[in-house]
This record gives sequence, structure tokens and C-alpha cells, in this order.
Amino acid sequence: MSIWRYANPLEFMRLTGRLLTPLWAAAGVLLAVGLVWALFGTPDDYKQGSTVKILFIHVPAAMLAINTYAIMAIASAVGIIRRHHVSFLVAKAAAPIGLAFTAIALITGAVWGQPMWGTWWVWDARLTAMLIMFFFYLGYIALWATIDEPEKAADLSGVLCLVGVIFAFLSRYAVNFWATLHQGASLSVAEGQRIDDAFRTPLYIMMVAFYLLFVALLLV
Repeated sequence: MSIWRYANPLEFMRLTGRLLTPLWAAAGVLLAVGLVWALFGTPDDYKQGSTVKILFIHVPAAMLAINTYAIMAIASAVGIIRRHHVSFLVAKAAAPIGLAFTAIALITGAVWGQPMWGTWWVWDARLTAMLIMFFFYLGYIALWATIDEPEKAADLSGVLCLVGVIFAFLSRYAVNFWATLHQGASLSVAEGQRIDDAFRTPLYIMMVAFYLLFVALLLV
């Protein structure tokens, strides 16, 4: 069965209509379990105290801020190359969700950074790239809203999205290229433990919950 059959809106809606209820249910259950576990089932950090628990919101939100932009870029490229309008609509639908996750990541990062770094904001490579990506999200949404012709709006916003990919990339990998105030990845496939087991499992639960929430919101 070809995935391109779902470029047909009727086929796409038929599939997603069946998925929505279980997605909402799974996201709701995992969010509830993850938040209760994170807030009441994990210890305070020996250096950061209870402030460390911001990571259960900040890390999944930051991951989704970047990955949503990547999804938009892939969907835009497919739309431009293959002329599949559902791909453009996926990118358009993802943009406000990604913008919200980016805002959550920036705000929770500032709240976390103030007691840890002594300041709400620094012009750090990763933070600056994330802020620029936030404005690319805004620009993408504004471009769709200001152009009356849907096909032209889809093409131009798709090109804008692809231009902004570099900042999504830097938001993820800036700490690997430059010495930044922002810490490295909390989770990695590389050897060595970066986070204590007491925090790892509830963080995984929150990450899965956020991704399920994203898919549900996207399909709506």
C-alpha cells in the first residue's frame, strides 16, 4: 500500500478520524502519570533543588519545538516537489503547535536559567537560534495569513520554512559546535549516563505524552 494514497484528503481524513480518540486518551493518561510522578515521585536535585523539575516540561517542549519545525520542512519540501496539498496542510497545521512549544521552551528555559545562571536570558548560541526559530514560526504563520491565493501561499511559506531549517539545526546542535552556557543534551544515545535514573523514566513518559499530544493536535 502506497503512502501517497493519503495525499487524497478523503483517505487522509478517514484514517485520522479513527486515530484521534485513542491518541487523546493515551496523551491524557501519560500526561497525568508523568506530571504526578515528576512533581511528587522524584527527589530534589542536590544542586538545583526543586527547580530541576522544570526539565519535565522544558525538555519535551524544546525537543518538539525543533522536531515540529523539521516535520514542517519535510512536509513543505514534499509539497513543493510532489505537489501534494495535504503535505502543505500538514506543515500549516503544525506551525501554531510548534510555535506554542517553542514559546513554552523559551519561557521555561528562562525560569530555569534565572536561579541557575543568575539571569533570565543570555545571547547564547542555542538560545539565540531557538529565538530566531520562534520568529520563523511567526513569519510562516503570517505569510499563510496574508496571501489570499492558497497555492501561492503554500509555495512561498514552504520556501520560508526551508530557509529557517538552519536555525532548527543550530537549536539542536549548537552546544556541539560552540562553548555555550546551555548544558548539553539531557538524553543521548552516546555512552555515559547524563541523567539520574530517578528522573529518566518520568522524563521518558512526559516525552511520549508530548509527542502524542502533538500528533492529536496536528490531526485536529
